[in-house]
Amino acid sequence: MQIHSRLRASILLLILLPLTGCLLGRTRILEPKTSTAVLKTATLQQLIDTVNTSAAQLQTMNAVVEIASSVGGQKKGQITDNPEFTGYLLLRKPDTLKLIGLVPVLRNHAFEMVSNGQSFQISIPPRSQFIVGSNVTVNPALRAPYNTRPQHILDALLFKPIDAQNDIAVLEEGVEVVKDPKTHKDVEQDDYVVIVISKDNRGPYLSRKIVFNRENLQVDRQLIYDHDAKLVTDARYGTFKVYNGIAFPSRIELDRPVEEYTIGLTITKMTLNDAVEDKQFELPQPPGYELMNLDDKATAEKLSKPKTIEKEKKQKPKREQK
Repeated sequence: MQIHSRLRASILLLILLPLTGCLLGRTRILEPKTSTAVLKTATLQQLIDTVNTSAAQLQTMNAVVEIASSVGGQKKGQITDNPEFTGYLLLRKPDTLKLIGLVPVLRNHAFEMVSNGQSFQISIPPRSQFIVGSNVTVNPALRAPYNTRPQHILDALLFKPIDAQNDIAVLEEGVEVVKDPKTHKDVEQDDYVVIVISKDNRGPYLSRKIVFNRENLQVDRQLIYDHDAKLVTDARYGTFKVYNGIAFPSRIELDRPVEEYTIGLTITKMTLNDAVEDKQFELPQPPGYELMNLDDKATAEKLSKPKTIEKEKKQKPKREQK
Protein backbone atom coordinates (compact mmCIF):
# COMPACT_ATOMS: atom_id res chain seq x y z
CA MET A 1 0.00 0.00 0.00
CA GLN A 2 2.84 2.38 0.83
CA ILE A 3 4.51 1.69 -2.53
CA HIS A 4 1.28 2.40 -4.42
CA SER A 5 0.81 5.64 -2.44
CA ARG A 6 4.31 6.80 -3.37
CA LEU A 7 3.70 5.91 -7.01
CA ARG A 8 0.44 7.84 -7.09
CA ALA A 9 2.19 10.85 -5.46
CA SER A 10 4.98 10.77 -8.06
CA ILE A 11 2.49 10.61 -10.94
CA LEU A 12 0.50 13.47 -9.46
CA LEU A 13 3.69 15.57 -9.10
CA LEU A 14 4.62 14.96 -12.74
CA ILE A 15 1.17 16.11 -13.78
CA LEU A 16 1.25 19.23 -11.63
CA LEU A 17 4.79 20.35 -12.53
CA PRO A 18 3.84 21.87 -15.94
CA LEU A 19 0.83 23.53 -14.38
CA THR A 20 2.99 24.98 -11.63
CA GLY A 21 5.35 26.42 -14.26
CA CYS A 22 2.44 28.05 -16.06
CA LEU A 23 1.14 29.57 -12.87
CA LEU A 24 4.51 30.97 -11.80
CA GLY A 25 5.35 32.22 -15.32
CA ARG A 26 8.78 32.96 -16.80
CA THR A 27 10.92 36.00 -16.19
CA ARG A 28 12.56 37.74 -19.14
CA ILE A 29 15.02 40.63 -19.00
CA LEU A 30 13.94 43.52 -21.26
CA GLU A 31 16.34 46.08 -22.65
CA PRO A 32 15.55 49.60 -21.43
CA LYS A 33 13.61 51.61 -24.01
CA THR A 34 13.58 54.84 -22.06
CA SER A 35 16.33 57.44 -22.31
CA THR A 36 18.80 57.64 -19.45
CA ALA A 37 19.30 61.39 -19.97
CA VAL A 38 18.52 63.75 -17.12
CA LEU A 39 15.37 65.64 -18.10
CA LYS A 40 14.36 69.14 -17.04
CA THR A 41 10.90 70.33 -16.13
CA ALA A 42 9.09 73.53 -17.06
CA THR A 43 5.63 75.03 -16.85
CA LEU A 44 3.54 76.07 -19.81
CA GLN A 45 4.20 79.73 -19.05
CA GLN A 46 7.97 79.16 -18.93
CA LEU A 47 7.87 77.51 -22.36
CA ILE A 48 5.75 80.35 -23.75
CA ASP A 49 8.28 82.82 -22.34
CA THR A 50 11.09 80.93 -24.13
CA VAL A 51 9.34 81.33 -27.48
CA ASN A 52 8.40 84.97 -26.91
CA THR A 53 11.88 85.91 -25.67
CA SER A 54 13.48 84.37 -28.74
CA ALA A 55 11.00 86.18 -30.98
CA ALA A 56 11.72 89.53 -29.30
CA GLN A 57 15.51 89.21 -29.29
CA LEU A 58 16.06 88.54 -32.98
CA GLN A 59 15.48 91.44 -35.38
CA THR A 60 17.96 90.89 -38.23
CA MET A 61 20.15 88.04 -39.41
CA ASN A 62 23.16 87.96 -41.73
CA ALA A 63 24.56 84.47 -42.24
CA VAL A 64 26.75 82.25 -44.39
CA VAL A 65 24.98 78.94 -44.90
CA GLU A 66 25.35 75.56 -46.53
CA ILE A 67 22.18 74.74 -48.47
CA ALA A 68 21.00 71.18 -49.11
CA SER A 69 17.69 70.38 -50.78
CA SER A 70 15.65 67.57 -52.24
CA VAL A 71 12.39 67.29 -54.17
CA GLY A 72 9.87 64.48 -54.35
CA GLY A 73 8.04 62.08 -52.07
CA GLN A 74 5.17 59.61 -52.04
CA LYS A 75 3.07 61.57 -54.54
CA LYS A 76 5.89 61.87 -57.05
CA GLY A 77 7.10 58.35 -56.35
CA GLN A 78 10.74 59.36 -56.07
CA ILE A 79 13.10 61.73 -54.25
CA THR A 80 15.86 63.66 -56.00
CA ASP A 81 18.72 65.15 -53.96
CA ASN A 82 20.03 68.38 -55.44
CA PRO A 83 23.67 69.52 -55.36
CA GLU A 84 24.66 71.38 -52.20
CA PHE A 85 25.35 75.12 -52.36
CA THR A 86 27.14 77.64 -50.22
CA GLY A 87 25.00 80.71 -49.80
CA TYR A 88 24.16 83.92 -48.01
CA LEU A 89 21.07 84.55 -45.94
CA LEU A 90 19.79 88.00 -45.03
CA LEU A 91 16.69 88.49 -42.88
CA ARG A 92 14.87 91.40 -41.32
CA LYS A 93 11.73 91.13 -39.24
CA PRO A 94 8.88 91.02 -39.64
CA ASP A 95 8.82 89.44 -43.10
CA THR A 96 11.78 90.37 -45.34
CA LEU A 97 14.25 87.73 -46.51
CA LYS A 98 16.94 87.28 -49.14
CA LEU A 99 18.72 84.02 -49.95
CA ILE A 100 21.54 83.58 -52.47
CA GLY A 101 22.97 80.24 -53.60
CA LEU A 102 26.39 79.97 -55.24
CA VAL A 103 27.43 77.47 -57.90
CA PRO A 104 30.09 75.12 -56.45
CA VAL A 105 33.68 75.96 -57.43
CA LEU A 106 32.69 78.72 -59.89
CA ARG A 107 30.96 80.74 -57.13
CA ASN A 108 28.53 82.29 -59.60
CA HIS A 109 24.94 82.85 -58.50
CA ALA A 110 22.88 79.67 -58.92
CA PHE A 111 19.79 81.46 -57.67
CA GLU A 112 18.71 84.54 -55.74
CA MET A 113 15.37 84.92 -54.00
CA VAL A 114 13.72 87.80 -52.14
CA SER A 115 10.44 88.08 -50.24
CA ASN A 116 8.74 91.03 -48.56
CA GLY A 117 6.02 88.93 -46.97
CA GLN A 118 3.39 89.60 -49.64
CA SER A 119 5.27 88.87 -52.85
CA PHE A 120 8.53 87.30 -53.97
CA GLN A 121 11.09 87.36 -56.77
CA ILE A 122 13.45 84.55 -57.75
CA SER A 123 16.30 84.98 -60.22
CA ILE A 124 17.83 81.84 -61.78
CA PRO A 125 20.87 82.86 -63.88
CA PRO A 126 21.63 79.37 -65.34
CA ARG A 127 18.13 79.41 -66.89
CA SER A 128 17.93 83.16 -67.51
CA GLN A 129 14.57 83.17 -65.70
CA PHE A 130 13.06 85.76 -63.39
CA ILE A 131 10.12 84.43 -61.38
CA VAL A 132 7.62 86.61 -59.51
CA GLY A 133 4.42 85.87 -57.64
CA SER A 134 2.36 86.15 -54.50
CA ASN A 135 3.21 84.34 -51.28
CA VAL A 136 -0.48 83.75 -50.63
CA THR A 137 -1.08 81.73 -53.79
CA VAL A 138 0.65 78.34 -53.74
CA ASN A 139 -0.01 75.69 -56.37
CA PRO A 140 1.17 72.26 -55.15
CA ALA A 141 1.16 71.03 -58.74
CA LEU A 142 4.02 73.34 -59.70
CA ARG A 143 7.25 71.46 -60.24
CA ALA A 144 10.50 72.45 -58.57
CA PRO A 145 11.93 75.04 -58.30
CA TYR A 146 8.76 76.99 -59.12
CA ASN A 147 6.93 75.76 -56.00
CA THR A 148 9.60 77.14 -53.64
CA ARG A 149 8.69 80.24 -51.65
CA PRO A 150 11.11 82.38 -49.61
CA GLN A 151 8.27 82.87 -47.12
CA HIS A 152 8.39 79.16 -46.27
CA ILE A 153 12.03 79.54 -45.23
CA LEU A 154 11.22 82.65 -43.22
CA ASP A 155 8.41 80.88 -41.35
CA ALA A 156 10.78 78.06 -40.39
CA LEU A 157 13.59 80.38 -39.27
CA LEU A 158 11.53 82.61 -37.01
CA PHE A 159 9.65 81.72 -33.85
CA LYS A 160 6.53 83.85 -33.91
CA PRO A 161 5.42 85.06 -30.48
CA ILE A 162 2.48 83.40 -28.76
CA ASP A 163 0.00 86.27 -28.39
CA ALA A 164 -2.15 86.11 -25.26
CA GLN A 165 -4.98 87.98 -27.02
CA ASN A 166 -5.19 85.97 -30.25
CA ASP A 167 -3.63 82.63 -29.25
CA ILE A 168 -4.57 79.90 -26.81
CA ALA A 169 -1.69 77.65 -25.76
CA VAL A 170 -1.99 74.27 -24.04
CA LEU A 171 0.72 71.89 -22.86
CA GLU A 172 0.99 68.23 -23.81
CA GLU A 173 3.57 65.72 -22.59
CA GLY A 174 4.79 63.84 -25.64
CA VAL A 175 7.39 61.22 -26.51
CA GLU A 176 10.11 61.25 -29.16
CA VAL A 177 12.69 58.70 -30.31
CA VAL A 178 16.30 59.75 -29.62
CA LYS A 179 19.76 58.21 -29.33
CA ASP A 180 20.50 57.29 -25.73
CA PRO A 181 23.60 59.14 -24.44
CA LYS A 182 24.96 55.95 -22.84
CA THR A 183 23.91 53.08 -25.10
CA HIS A 184 23.63 55.11 -28.36
CA LYS A 185 20.53 53.06 -29.19
CA ASP A 186 17.12 54.35 -30.22
CA VAL A 187 15.05 54.94 -27.10
CA GLU A 188 11.96 56.91 -26.12
CA GLN A 189 12.37 60.23 -24.36
CA ASP A 190 9.69 62.50 -22.92
CA ASP A 191 9.26 65.94 -24.43
CA TYR A 192 6.96 68.93 -24.10
CA VAL A 193 4.57 69.99 -26.86
CA VAL A 194 3.00 73.45 -26.79
CA ILE A 195 -0.13 73.41 -28.94
CA VAL A 196 -1.12 76.86 -30.22
CA ILE A 197 -4.73 77.57 -31.23
CA SER A 198 -5.00 80.91 -33.08
CA LYS A 199 -8.08 82.87 -34.04
CA ASP A 200 -8.86 85.38 -36.77
CA ASN A 201 -11.93 86.60 -38.63
CA ARG A 202 -12.58 83.03 -39.79
CA GLY A 203 -12.56 81.66 -36.25
CA PRO A 204 -10.16 79.53 -34.19
CA TYR A 205 -7.82 77.01 -35.85
CA LEU A 206 -4.81 74.83 -35.06
CA SER A 207 -1.84 77.06 -35.82
CA ARG A 208 1.31 75.41 -34.48
CA LYS A 209 2.80 72.64 -32.42
CA ILE A 210 6.12 73.56 -30.79
CA VAL A 211 8.16 70.61 -29.49
CA PHE A 212 10.69 71.20 -26.68
CA ASN A 213 13.65 68.96 -25.86
CA ARG A 214 13.49 68.03 -22.17
CA GLU A 215 17.29 67.83 -21.88
CA ASN A 216 17.82 71.55 -22.53
CA LEU A 217 14.26 72.98 -22.89
CA GLN A 218 15.10 74.26 -26.37
CA VAL A 219 12.83 74.01 -29.41
CA ASP A 220 13.43 70.79 -31.33
CA ARG A 221 10.66 71.06 -33.86
CA GLN A 222 7.91 73.37 -35.08
CA LEU A 223 4.90 72.13 -37.00
CA ILE A 224 2.85 74.78 -38.82
CA TYR A 225 -0.71 74.19 -40.05
CA ASP A 226 -3.12 75.94 -42.38
CA HIS A 227 -6.78 76.78 -41.66
CA ASP A 228 -7.84 73.28 -42.67
CA ALA A 229 -5.53 71.68 -40.05
CA LYS A 230 -3.25 70.45 -42.84
CA LEU A 231 0.45 70.29 -41.99
CA VAL A 232 2.22 72.71 -44.35
CA THR A 233 5.64 73.17 -42.70
CA ASP A 234 7.62 70.74 -40.56
CA ALA A 235 10.77 72.46 -39.27
CA ARG A 236 13.43 70.73 -37.18
CA TYR A 237 16.22 72.47 -35.26
CA GLY A 238 19.57 71.28 -33.97
CA THR A 239 22.80 72.34 -32.29
CA PHE A 240 21.93 75.65 -30.69
CA LYS A 241 24.83 78.13 -30.55
CA VAL A 242 25.16 81.61 -29.11
CA TYR A 243 25.42 84.42 -31.69
CA ASN A 244 25.76 87.95 -30.36
CA GLY A 245 24.46 86.77 -26.99
CA ILE A 246 21.39 85.04 -28.52
CA ALA A 247 20.91 81.26 -28.65
CA PHE A 248 19.89 80.13 -32.13
CA PRO A 249 19.95 76.74 -33.92
CA SER A 250 22.85 76.27 -36.32
CA ARG A 251 20.95 73.59 -38.21
CA ILE A 252 17.43 74.08 -39.63
CA GLU A 253 15.63 71.54 -41.80
CA LEU A 254 12.44 72.60 -43.51
CA ASP A 255 10.05 70.01 -44.96
CA ARG A 256 7.05 71.02 -47.07
CA PRO A 257 4.90 67.87 -47.38
CA VAL A 258 2.29 69.45 -49.68
CA GLU A 259 4.77 70.61 -52.34
CA GLU A 260 7.14 67.73 -51.51
CA TYR A 261 10.42 69.53 -51.12
CA THR A 262 12.97 69.79 -48.30
CA ILE A 263 15.56 72.49 -47.60
CA GLY A 264 18.35 72.13 -45.05
CA LEU A 265 20.34 75.11 -43.83
CA THR A 266 23.58 74.75 -41.87
CA ILE A 267 24.85 78.06 -40.49
CA THR A 268 28.63 78.37 -40.65
CA LYS A 269 28.88 82.05 -39.74
CA MET A 270 26.29 84.53 -38.51
CA THR A 271 25.76 87.93 -36.94
CA LEU A 272 22.46 89.03 -35.45
CA ASN A 273 20.80 92.42 -35.12
CA ASP A 274 23.20 94.39 -37.32
CA ALA A 275 21.76 97.31 -39.29
CA VAL A 276 20.24 96.24 -42.63
CA GLU A 277 19.29 98.66 -45.43
CA ASP A 278 16.31 98.41 -47.78
CA LYS A 279 18.51 98.30 -50.88
CA GLN A 280 20.06 95.03 -49.69
CA PHE A 281 16.72 93.35 -50.41
CA GLU A 282 16.31 94.76 -53.91
CA LEU A 283 16.24 92.24 -56.77
CA PRO A 284 15.61 93.85 -60.18
CA GLN A 285 14.96 91.73 -63.25
CA PRO A 286 18.23 91.26 -65.17
CA PRO A 287 18.19 92.28 -68.85
CA GLY A 288 17.28 89.48 -71.22
CA TYR A 289 15.76 87.23 -68.54
CA GLU A 290 12.42 85.53 -69.20
CA LEU A 291 9.74 86.92 -66.86
CA MET A 292 7.51 84.24 -65.34
CA ASN A 293 4.56 85.39 -63.21
CA LEU A 294 3.28 82.44 -61.20
CA ASP A 295 0.05 84.30 -60.42
CA ASP A 296 -0.77 84.05 -64.13
CA LYS A 297 -2.98 81.00 -64.70
CA ALA A 298 -1.52 80.07 -68.07
CA THR A 299 2.05 80.26 -66.77
CA ALA A 300 1.17 78.20 -63.70
CA GLU A 301 -0.49 75.51 -65.84
CA LYS A 302 2.55 75.34 -68.10
CA LEU A 303 4.91 74.88 -65.15
CA SER A 304 2.63 72.28 -63.56
CA LYS A 305 3.12 69.80 -66.36
CA PRO A 306 5.80 67.11 -65.87
CA LYS A 307 9.05 68.01 -67.49
CA THR A 308 9.78 65.84 -70.47
CA ILE A 309 12.83 65.43 -72.60
CA GLU A 310 12.06 65.44 -76.27
CA LYS A 311 14.01 62.92 -78.22
CA GLU A 312 15.36 64.00 -81.51
CA LYS A 313 13.84 62.04 -84.31
CA LYS A 314 16.39 60.67 -86.66
CA GLN A 315 15.28 61.09 -90.20
CA LYS A 316 16.21 58.34 -92.55
CA PRO A 317 18.03 59.59 -95.64
CA LYS A 318 15.84 59.64 -98.69
CA ARG A 319 16.78 57.26 -101.42
CA GLU A 320 17.93 58.89 -104.56
CA GLN A 321 15.57 58.43 -107.40
CA LYS A 322 17.08 56.63 -110.31
